[in-house]
Amino acid sequence: MSGALTYLYVPGTKPDRFDKALASGADAVVLDLEDAVALRDKDSARRTVADWVAAVEPGDVEIWVRVNPGTLQEDDVRAVAHPTLTGFWLPKVGSADEVAAVDTLLAEVCPQAVVSPMIETGGGVFEALSIARAPRVRFLQIGEVDLAVDLGVDAETDDSALLFARSQVVAASAAAGVQAPPAAVSRNFRDVEAFTADCRHLARLGFVGRACIHPAQVTVARDVWSPTDDDVRTAREILAALESDGAGVDADGYLIDEAVAKRARRVLEHVS
Repeated sequence: MSGALTYLYVPGTKPDRFDKALASGADAVVLDLEDAVALRDKDSARRTVADWVAAVEPGDVEIWVRVNPGTLQEDDVRAVAHPTLTGFWLPKVGSADEVAAVDTLLAEVCPQAVVSPMIETGGGVFEALSIARAPRVRFLQIGEVDLAVDLGVDAETDDSALLFARSQVVAASAAAGVQAPPAAVSRNFRDVEAFTADCRHLARLGFVGRACIHPAQVTVARDVWSPTDDDVRTAREILAALESDGAGVDADGYLIDEAVAKRARRVLEHVS
């Protein structure tokens, strides 16, 4: 299971930023062939990304590629497929069948890769559970800008406009047994206080980690989702008590049941 908390996007047309992103401190680099690339530049971006992926030594950093939907997708996957890749971000997924088709392709060209379907339509929201249960899915995501447009809601001024969709995707992820979704990108990288508050709000909703569009967001997002020293100490005490006694109480006198133990294990998943 991945312990990644921060995913830094880099446009596929900006090769001068690829190595910088790798050294940014982000847990994962996401090379974007979709929204960040104009139609006229799709072929050159694909070649640029493929060349870098084939040559890079990523160390502990995950390398993902966000491919295009529709007719460009297979060419994207075939071009950049490489053992170095962690996997592919799949935009505008509306059904499990779309993920299954990518699974078949990856079995041929990149068998180790996992996928992250992006929910960006109302139809995708209602198919979230079946999508999460599709092959190779590590986690779902929400493409909130496209989803807001599809739903006809104003998420810019009313944060609650996407609450149903957010909760649906979080719940579907839990039901399918895949990782919790990372939060969607924010264009705000100048107001650190506001970005921090937004990250904390999304963490309370069940999102774990965040996609970032600027290196300045990486440290903030990691700080929000990383457990404190007190969190880690408490989690270890809980699991130690459970292992020695099979049951027990925590420092506040509350029963340690499986739900409490599960929360403690989640805390320790993100200890570096």
